[in-house]
Amino acid sequence: MMLIPAHHFRDIERKPEYLQPEKCIPPPHSRPAGTMWFIRDGCGIACAIVTWFLVLYAEFVVLFVMLIPSRDYVYSVINGLVFNLLAFLALASHCRAMLTDPGAVPKGNATKEFIESLQLKPGQVVYKCPKCCSIKPDRAHHCSVCKRCIRKMDHHCPWVNNCVGENNQKYFVLFTMYIALISLHALIMVGFHFLHCFEEDWTNLLQTYGLTREETAEARISLHEIKQPLKVSSTECSSFSPPTTVILLILLCFEGLLFLIFTSVMFGTQVHSICTDETGIEQLKKEERRWAKKTKWMNMKAVFGHPFSLGWASPFATPDQGKADPYQYVV
Repeated sequence: MMLIPAHHFRDIERKPEYLQPEKCIPPPHSRPAGTMWFIRDGCGIACAIVTWFLVLYAEFVVLFVMLIPSRDYVYSVINGLVFNLLAFLALASHCRAMLTDPGAVPKGNATKEFIESLQLKPGQVVYKCPKCCSIKPDRAHHCSVCKRCIRKMDHHCPWVNNCVGENNQKYFVLFTMYIALISLHALIMVGFHFLHCFEEDWTNLLQTYGLTREETAEARISLHEIKQPLKVSSTECSSFSPPTTVILLILLCFEGLLFLIFTSVMFGTQVHSICTDETGIEQLKKEERRWAKKTKWMNMKAVFGHPFSLGWASPFATPDQGKADPYQYVV
């Protein structure tokens, strides 16, 4: 089967008969300005709910299994504040990435009136999407889930139930970063908790039988040789029973390790895509570069805002892209 280059489709779109503006009628109910952006996709909604559930599960285990039962109040307060702050920023970033218009091109704008308003010069051409009947800017691609053309579309992510594009890439990058951080933090706390509880249980065991560590080692006392019931309280390590505690911590370890790897890879991929100013779709299709090349720092500021500030790390700060050149509909 012969593969057709991507630029071949662009050449087809340039033909006058391909536009057929008389067949493009604007949708009867266009979205009013200021309407919240939300994709009604069953799979995406389910993935978004699962994302929130997993974060809340981590919150439950960290707070009620590890931190609250701990007798070290300084340790509990500091780690509780840090973990909850990161989790809050992660969920806020998730909401912004999900509810922000990623850069959708007006649907059904490939009308004769709109094409005439562009005031095309001789030799200039426009691109039309046959699926959503829109005149799309350069570097825009159609998303079959959102059913719209998205400017600088990187990919459609079901975990945020939205496309990652020109307007919400910052929030998606922050989401992956904060999820990776809380996953790493949770894994570190689980490691310390296991070490502390084993140490605590070992100390309580020795105190129960009135032996020192040296005496126990010399006598080689094993749990199989102990006939009397062990009465060691585990309330210092967890308010749950030991088997339940172990199961909850193992599940948290599995979740933390899985999402640490996944979100770290996604974060690195997104940062690389921003620095090279090449979206995931453009890299996959190996599209010819038709836009000006900029420095990595300029590309970062184009996504996170001008100038550099703490707002780069805030999902509540909308990027101020300054006097960035708008995407042109003509080439």
